Amino acid sequence: MDDAAAGTGSGAAVPRHVAIIMDGNGRWAQRRGLPRIAGHRKGIEAARSVVKAAGALGIEVLTLYAFSSENWNRPASEIADLMNLLRRFIRKELEALAREGIRIRVIGDYHAFESDVVALIDSAIARTADNEKATLVVALNYGSQFEITDAVRRIAEDVRNGRLGVDDISNETIENRLSTQGLPPLDLLIRTSGEKRLSNFLLWQSAYAELLFTDTLWPDFGEGDLNLAVQDFARRDRRYGGL
Repeated sequence: MDDAAAGTGSGAAVPRHVAIIMDGNGRWAQRRGLPRIAGHRKGIEAARSVVKAAGALGIEVLTLYAFSSENWNRPASEIADLMNLLRRFIRKELEALAREGIRIRVIGDYHAFESDVVALIDSAIARTADNEKATLVVALNYGSQFEITDAVRRIAEDVRNGRLGVDDISNETIENRLSTQGLPPLDLLIRTSGEKRLSNFLLWQSAYAELLFTDTLWPDFGEGDLNLAVQDFARRDRRYGGL
């Protein structure tokens, strides 16, 4: 396998860390004359399928953008539906994920959710904390600009309190204060539904990630689509600014 197939600097055709902006649930439902909640339910099925497919491919970390900090602007009824789906997903899928050796990690301020949802998330994180086969990262009430701002704020506090010198600040200093600290660098970011923007998702982490935009709506995205995305990744030449 040559460098172009493996991805220069990646060492393998399969990306270690894949992130997905799961977009298009509402449009999927609308095109079928269904309420938006039907699209979200179908989106949960797609998530389940993709998590399984990622494991089969050997992807170490899969990060799913489930609820952004901007999603609070949606109607209260839709937010309630999304929270109910989150409850159902955790209760139904947790034991299967634990048995499969998948560790669950959450980025974002999920403590803003209702107390029972917070308790379910805390339980899922604790239940799978020692698993090592793969990691499923779920972005909940997440916004990348806030994440970076918060990291800078904490660095400023460390400088003010003498714990860190200005000349000691580096990329690593910021990375160690991001919610993704300790995870492999992001290799591939996928967005479904035809939109071509990052929507405040993993802005720092995407600096050298490969981007893939597909017209497929999230509820229709499955194992075959992920396989094609990984194949596309394997053909790219990742030069990281070099020649």
